[in-house]
Amino acid sequence: MINGATQVLYEGVPNAPHEGRWWEIIEKYKVSIFYTAPTAIRTFMKWGEAIPAKFDLSSLRLLGSVGEPINPEAWMWFRRVIGGDRCPIVDTWWQTETGSIMISPLPGVTSTKPGSAQVPLPGVSAAVVDDDAHEVGPGRGGYLVLDQPWPSMLRGIWGDRERYEDTYWSRFRGLYFAGDGAKRDADGDIWLMGRVDDVMNVSGHRLSTTEIEHALVSHPWVAEAAVVGAADETTGQAVVAFVVVKSDGDGAHASGHEVAVALREQVKNQIGALAKPRTILVVSEVPKTRSGKIMRRLLRDVAEHRTVGDVTTLADSSVMDAIRDGLETGKADQD
Repeated sequence: MINGATQVLYEGVPNAPHEGRWWEIIEKYKVSIFYTAPTAIRTFMKWGEAIPAKFDLSSLRLLGSVGEPINPEAWMWFRRVIGGDRCPIVDTWWQTETGSIMISPLPGVTSTKPGSAQVPLPGVSAAVVDDDAHEVGPGRGGYLVLDQPWPSMLRGIWGDRERYEDTYWSRFRGLYFAGDGAKRDADGDIWLMGRVDDVMNVSGHRLSTTEIEHALVSHPWVAEAAVVGAADETTGQAVVAFVVVKSDGDGAHASGHEVAVALREQVKNQIGALAKPRTILVVSEVPKTRSGKIMRRLLRDVAEHRTVGDVTTLADSSVMDAIRDGLETGKADQD
């Protein structure tokens, strides 16, 4: 806004009064920059290309994603279907607390990589470190930290200095740690791996929920997936997957068991047998907040047969009832 941008606001959800609501707004007001969450993009993929094809999206010149790591398949769909293969995509990492975008390609400058946030912006210095705060090498995962002050950095939490220090500065001395895992590739570009607390310990091996979700949605039948860890007497934790199948694909005609068999093989081939989900439940929707973020906390409650927590922030709380009923009536495929 300080640069004179005009922003379009509306009240409602993406599928009311119809599933082309956002594209209708873009066409009507000639929106030039569209910035949304990967979860929303995967929802549009599930609804099909025919919906955005009804609208004129030629005013768009820049696309962005935010809120969670974006899988390459969603990135490519976003660019092709919404951006007409002409709009650069900026996959951004930042927090409300950082005051601005911290890691992102520069449109028109950076050679982008589908799924990678890539490089710190000018004035920002980031590193990926191990448990001892040593930088990791190419291809290795670790903790994403900021190792130098930046122009818009937070300086405290109002009235609670101790909480500020404990939350952001206690894990690594002198380094700002936001709680996200990442890895660097051979070019030094950064790939976000999700929250480090979204890591499962299966038979002594640490598995990223984000990595397994990306493997699942890379299957042509799957529009969206959410993975959580559930307590397991044998392995410590087991992988539980909730998947949404594309309505216009071959998977729409497959049984839940057939979907599960195909997806376990997909995960096995892409990551390894250890990461195969123990339980796969085909659902019509996964629980999301009104801003489009998946509420994995609630799925974890369901997977471990606990009372489901607060659902007031969900866009549609009835989604949880349907998921819980599916587990209780034996519709989940168990390995």
